[in-house]
Parts: sequence; C-alpha cells; structure tokens
Amino acid sequence: MNKSILFKRETLISQLESTENWDVIIIGGGATGLGVALDCTTRGYKTLLLEQVDFAKGTSSRSTKLVHGGVRYLAQGNIDLVREALYERGLMLKNASHLVSNQSFIIPNYRWWDNFFYTVGMKVYDFLAGKLSFGKSVRIKKSETISRLSTLKTAKLKGGVVYHDGQFDDSRLAVNIAQTCIENGATVLNHFEVKNLLKDNKGLVNGVVALDKESNTEYTLNAKAVINATGVFSDDILQMDDATAENSIRPSQGIHLVFDKSFLPGNDAIMIPKTDDGRVLFLVPWHNRVVVGTTDTLLDSHSLEPKPLDKEIEFVLETANRYLNKKADKDDVLSIFAGLRPLAAPKDKSEKTKEISRSHKIIVSDSELITITGGKWTTYRRMAQDTVNKMIAMNKLPDANCKTQDLLIHGSNGTVDRANHLYIYGTDQKEIAALVGENPVLGEILHPRLEFTKAEVIWAVRQEMARSIEDVLARRVRVLFLDAKAAVEIAPMVGELLRAELNQTIDWRAKQVEDFLEIAEQYILK
Repeated sequence: MNKSILFKRETLISQLESTENWDVIIIGGGATGLGVALDCTTRGYKTLLLEQVDFAKGTSSRSTKLVHGGVRYLAQGNIDLVREALYERGLMLKNASHLVSNQSFIIPNYRWWDNFFYTVGMKVYDFLAGKLSFGKSVRIKKSETISRLSTLKTAKLKGGVVYHDGQFDDSRLAVNIAQTCIENGATVLNHFEVKNLLKDNKGLVNGVVALDKESNTEYTLNAKAVINATGVFSDDILQMDDATAENSIRPSQGIHLVFDKSFLPGNDAIMIPKTDDGRVLFLVPWHNRVVVGTTDTLLDSHSLEPKPLDKEIEFVLETANRYLNKKADKDDVLSIFAGLRPLAAPKDKSEKTKEISRSHKIIVSDSELITITGGKWTTYRRMAQDTVNKMIAMNKLPDANCKTQDLLIHGSNGTVDRANHLYIYGTDQKEIAALVGENPVLGEILHPRLEFTKAEVIWAVRQEMARSIEDVLARRVRVLFLDAKAAVEIAPMVGELLRAELNQTIDWRAKQVEDFLEIAEQYILK
C-alpha cells in the first residue's frame, strides 16, 4: 500500500468496514496492547486494536523514561523478573535503537558500607544481563563522582558506583510500534472507544461494539478472541463482561518533575537507592532536560489525567534537594506529570506498593475474555508473547511462532546522531527534512525555548495518526512534558496547523485549544 495513505484514518476505517471477522480484537493502545497487536499481526492473525483516546495516553506516556531490569526488584530478591527484564532491555536497544539508548547511572555513596554494598549488588545486575549487558558496573572515587556530577552535594560523600541501564522516549516508542503494526497488516485505531462486549449463545466473548469518537459512528465487530489490555482501566472492561466482577486493580500513582538541564549538566543520571520510605528516586537526563521521580502512592480510583498530590511534590523536591547543591524549588519545575501503575489489588489493605509484584498476569474470565495486567514498559514484548501463546493454548488461534524478538520497530536505524533533536524519528528524519525543503516555513521552531519545528506537527498528523493538539504536544512532540508553559503558549498556532491539515473549521480549532489548555493546566506547578 502507498505509504502516504497507509496511516490515514480513512484507510484504517475502510478496513473495519471490509472485514467481517477478526482473529483478535485488542482493547487498549498502551505499551501492552500495542505489543500484543504487533505479536498477533506478525504471526499472521487478522488483528484489530482499538484505543479510546490516543496511543500511550495513560500510563505508557508517563513513565520514568527507563528501560531497565529494576534494581529495586533485585534488592527484593526477585531474580527471575530482573533477568527477564534485562533480556528484554537488550532487545529494545537492538530493535528500537533510535529511541532507546545506553544511559550511565551513578549511585552516590555517603557511607563506606554503601560503596561496598552497591558495588556487589550492581555486579549481580551485570551478571544477570549476560550477553545483552549495557556495560560493566564500576566503583569510582569521590573525585570522579564530583567531576561527573557537578551539582551533587559533596559533604560526607565517599564515592559512587556507576552502572548502565536504558533510557527511552515512551510515547514515541508507542507510536512507532503502532506504525509497525500497521506496516505488518494490523488495523490500529485511536479515538475509538469500546462500549460493550459481544457474546455468543454459550456466553463466550466473540466481539465488541465500538464507537468512532470523531464521526460518532458505532461498529459491531466480531472476533475469535478479545484481549483486555487497558491497564488501570482493566476493571471497567471486566465489569462490562460481568457486572459483579470484583476490582482486580489497585492503581498506584507515580509523579515526575521536569527541570532545566542545569540541575544535572553532565551525561550521567543519578539513582538514589534509599529514600525515607524505601523508594528509589531517579534524576534522568531526557531531551536536554532532567526528569526527577518517582513516587508510589496507592489510590482508590483511576482517571485519564491523574493529579499529582501536594505530598508527592514535596517528597520529590525534598529528596532531590538533599542530594543537590543547586536548590530546586517549585518555580524551577518546567512540567509535572502523574501516571498510574496497574498493580494487582492487594488482599491486605496495609500492603505497600513497593512490595507488590510488578510481574505481569494473564487472567482468563469464564467468558474467555483474556486480560493482561501488570508488568512494565521494558517487558512489553514478553508480555505480548505470553498473551498470544495463551490464546493459542486455548485453541483460539492456530499455532504460529513469535516473530518479535528480532523485529525492527518503525524508524529504527543503525546510526543515531543525538546532537540533532530529530534523531528520535530515526529513518523518518530525512522525510521530515524533505517537508521543510518543500515548504521552508515548516522549518520554523514552535517557540523560542523549544527545539521542535512546525514540520514535526505536520508529520505527526500525516504519518503518526495524531488527531488533536494534545496528541501532538503531549505524545508526538513532547512539549507538554518538557515545558508546559511553552505548550500553552503555542497551542493556538499548533491548532491552526492541525485545522488546515485536517480540513477542519475555526470552531473546531477553538474547541481544541480550549480542551488542551484545560489539560495543560495540570502540568504547570503553581
């Protein structure tokens, strides 16, 4: 199919209308759902994925931007989970080299015993990574720690331990996986909400009723298998299946603060292994800014736009300032974002989130609805493989081998020049340059404080299935997560670019700007 129409909404919706029966329908377009869709379509199954808002709108765009085995799980003795995640980390670097990079982390040590303890611990981490190691852990002296981390407090500092993990752009990877799904024959649609499940005369789930939220058209769609991959919204779908189903998910909130690069000017990230309540805190370089987080707060409810709690903000600021000689306060925060982790609901109300297993779970309902929950971004591919293997074991689908282990994700290429911010587009970079060649105005930057250009907005609409200002500025061009005030200032201009590109009205643009500003308010710390 002609690449220029491959990702068009009209093309994808026409596939809905021309397909009577799907092998698999996946509900949810985050990391988990997209991973399952990619695994299904590459095994040759007729695959449809439906996302109620946008790809990675929920948890999958709000991570700490790490591709990691989980040092914390190692401390808990969960060796198998760490080994599996480290293996998947290696595959992500290989298959999405434009978005995943090798990041050095330094654990600063303020007691002699810590120096020894973390050196040994990180050697075990290296060992578990095997051939897919990102580099050896080493102990470094106080002088080197100070030279590499110029904003680190030096009083009582004994030295540091350097180890290697992965760093990535989460929602950009989600969009690229969605593109890879489509290139391999899947139909993947955002802004498409599942309203109900269909069942046969035996009470088995055999399809969905879904609504195109743009045209308000309802579709009845049949399938051999239906997968619930909706993360913190899993219970909503489980209760669609069985109104009496108990909640299986207890959302845990994590927040992140984004600062200017001056708070961590070097190339190294900082890992603070023990905070007051036993949580880990990271300071990670990301798109020439610094992401600081995360928290772990059990909540009783979930939402598409979770709100950071004051106590979480205080915790992150206070903990970071304990280690930095450059004081960070609320006025320095460029953006704040909150995400929800879909943890298995604890049976004991006192159970702490850090003790709840992060390994994934596949639940099969009496109706044969398959729900995949838990896990993390790093293991998205393995979660998908296990889910599809489960469908095969249930005789829902014919047997076929998993193909995703060596499958390159859209945009992946061998050479990455991180000096140019367009590196995240990988092999698409030259086509964005061609857009500017055709229309030099598109080479203009969106805002004086930003590196991003108008061409990236047009590209997001034409090739990356963006349908709204929020889709563009939150998850394609990451302005909302990097500088929320700048995002607010450029919203009208971006709205006009979208209006022209999508052939929409002035009223449409006004509503888009209004909706975006309402969301963006939550990313600005007052």
